[in-house]
Amino acid sequence: MSPDRRPGADQTRFTRLAETARPRILAYLTRRIDPPGDAADVLAEVLAIAWRRVADLPADEGEAAAWLFGIARGTLANHRRGQARRHALADRLRDHLAHRQREAAPATDEIIAVRDALGRLTHDDRELLTLVAWDGLRADQAAAVLGISAAAARQRLVRARRRLRAELDTAPDATTGNDGPPTFTPTDTWPRSALKR
Repeated sequence: MSPDRRPGADQTRFTRLAETARPRILAYLTRRIDPPGDAADVLAEVLAIAWRRVADLPADEGEAAAWLFGIARGTLANHRRGQARRHALADRLRDHLAHRQREAAPATDEIIAVRDALGRLTHDDRELLTLVAWDGLRADQAAAVLGISAAAARQRLVRARRRLRAELDTAPDATTGNDGPPTFTPTDTWPRSALKR
């Protein structure tokens, strides 16, 4: 191994190149990245790639700077492809959600009554009920999400269902505005499992 290709020599040369070329590479990236604030992240990636390839670092300072610009160009291309994929995914997700929203029926009085009743429950009851009824988790799975034992989740679920049922039984009739027994029946939006005993 030649004296100028020792690992310590590579590190010294890389450090010198990074210090001298970094402002130029950052300016190059900033002019080409939208938003410009992402340029610092891309620069960090450029330097990380260059460090992994330090054995290829040219000995001539001018050539070394051009080598680093080449890495910056490739990293910028990868960044743009990643941005394009993220934008395409976000567009598909927006279209999907808009389509689902158009298909969804307007909120019925029953759904409004359930939401109001949920709002009167404690945060813990509401979280457990919605994990099971809306998110489709079993009691033991909801327990893992909440960081409690499966047995505790099952007990809490029984009590939360009772409290929700009580809230629904005492709420004004959403369809008539009169007090009295509500006409609530579970729907697809609020599965029957939410009120199972």
